[in-house]
This record gives sequence, C-alpha cells and structure tokens, in this order.
Amino acid sequence: MALGNLTQVTEFILMGVSDRPDLRIPLFFVFLLIYGLTMAGNLGIITLTSVDSQIQMPMYFFLRHLAIINLGDSTVIAPKMLVNFLVSKKTISYYGCAAQLGGFLVFIVAETFMLGVMAYDRYVAICNPLLYMAVVSPQVCILLASLTYLYSLTTALTVSSCVFSMSYCSSNVINHFYCDTVPLLALSCSDTYIPETIVFTSAGTNLFFSMIIVLTSYFNIVLAILRISSSEGRRKAFSTCASHVMAVTVFYGTLLFMYLQPRSNHSLDTDKMASVFYTLVIPMLNPLIYSLRNKDVKDAFKRFLSNPCQSFKLM
Repeated sequence: MALGNLTQVTEFILMGVSDRPDLRIPLFFVFLLIYGLTMAGNLGIITLTSVDSQIQMPMYFFLRHLAIINLGDSTVIAPKMLVNFLVSKKTISYYGCAAQLGGFLVFIVAETFMLGVMAYDRYVAICNPLLYMAVVSPQVCILLASLTYLYSLTTALTVSSCVFSMSYCSSNVINHFYCDTVPLLALSCSDTYIPETIVFTSAGTNLFFSMIIVLTSYFNIVLAILRISSSEGRRKAFSTCASHVMAVTVFYGTLLFMYLQPRSNHSLDTDKMASVFYTLVIPMLNPLIYSLRNKDVKDAFKRFLSNPCQSFKLM
C-alpha cells in the first residue's frame, strides 16, 4: 500500500533458525520430532488428568492447564516454522504475524504465572496440609486459572497492539523463526521508545512478580521440610514438588539467561537459540518431567493402558 514515498509492509519474511540451505531438511525432521513429542506428551497429560478419578486434585488440575499452555505455545510457533523449512518463500502476512505474536504472548505469559500458581499450590500442600482442600478448593482453582488466562490475554493484546501500532515501511525481513517483539521493533521506521518501554517493562514485571511468588513459596516449603523430624517425611515432602522444581529451574533459567547476559554479548542469534528452548524444547520436556518423576501420573498411565474404556467412563 503506497503512502507518498513510503510503502507500508503487508507481509514479513522470516529468516528462520538457520540460513544454511544444507540444514533445512535435517532441521525440519528434528523439529518435527520435537513437535510430535510435544503433542503426544501434553495431550497425554491432558487426557490422564481429565479422565482418571484418582488424580482429580488441585495439583493435577494446574498440571492439565500447564499442558494446555505448552501445547498452545508450540502450536502457535511450530507449524509455520516447519512449513518454512520446506518452501523457498518464507513469508507471513502482516495480520498473520500480529496473530502469531499475540498467541505467543498469551501462552508465554500464562506459563510464567501458571508455574507461580503451581508453586503456591505446593506451598499450601506442604505447609498447611490439613487445610489444603479448603484453601485450594475447586472454586479457587478455577479462579486462579481464569485470572492467569485473563491477565495473559490482556498483556498480549496490550503489547502486540503497541508493536503493531508502529509503521513498517522499509525492511520486512525478520531475523527470527517467528514474529517476536524485539526483531519486529528493530524493523520499525517509527520512534520505538514508547513501545520498547512498554514491552520491556511488561516482560520484566511479569518475570519479577512470578519469580517472587515461586521463590517465596519455595522458601517457606524448605523451612517446612527442615522442620520435619524424620528423613522419610522430608523425602516424601520434597518428592511432591521435585518435578515442579525441575520445570521451574529450566523455564526461568532460560529466561534469566536472556535477560541477564551482558548487552555487549547480546544478539538476535542468541535470542533465537533461547527461543527455540522455551517455545519448543521446554513444552516437550515438561510432560517427561512430570510423568517420569511422578508416581501418580505413571500409575494413571498404567491404568489407562490396561483399561482405557473404563477410564473414559469416569469422565
């Protein structure tokens, strides 16, 4: 669309993970395998926590929603990424790019706070076990999940609106494998001070407050575990949150790596590698972390395999 001497961008070109032609097919199969495992693992968690009557507890309610979020995050990114490995014209429409950015933000912000909610759930379970079902009641679970989705949707709409309120009238080549805020702002021919301030303030605030929830919860959990007299009791208490500790460490470790690296060493290529991890690899790992280290989930999987029809009757 011509605007005087300027041409408003109507589509973007995604450079992808690598610009080496000889890696396109091998990378296609690697990421196809990752996405396939992500789909299978997260759909498995969603199915088990929905149909098995023996794991209808708050912990597994939140785990089901984490699996939904992981599935959504990967699905926003992976299909377009896989297609671009096989085509020569790696384009995405202006509105398609806006939708992808909005979807990505919804799920990444939701994951950040869902991990915080799950940490709070573990805190109540270990520090106030007698009040657990009263404090984390079904109504409270639904409220916490709803607030997480509502806040993430509001954040996504605000941030993506700021990014796409900018004019894109010169280069349309995005140095990334999906539409993300930083590479998009780098392309804008408008003053990006206000959108950049909103983007980085929002990201920093979300990371800070979600980490405060997680760290405060686990600080109190550690104190409660140390007060348990028997070693068996301490082991059992720690085992109930070991999977979540692993998931939190991997997720926040990746985000902190991006935020805390020196500006002199910061590059979009580094961001791409970190983005591969938290948009594709972590959603694949989470079902493995929560199933391999969780006896309840493993038992539910065995019951499902032995009698799937009976499992579905329990719904």
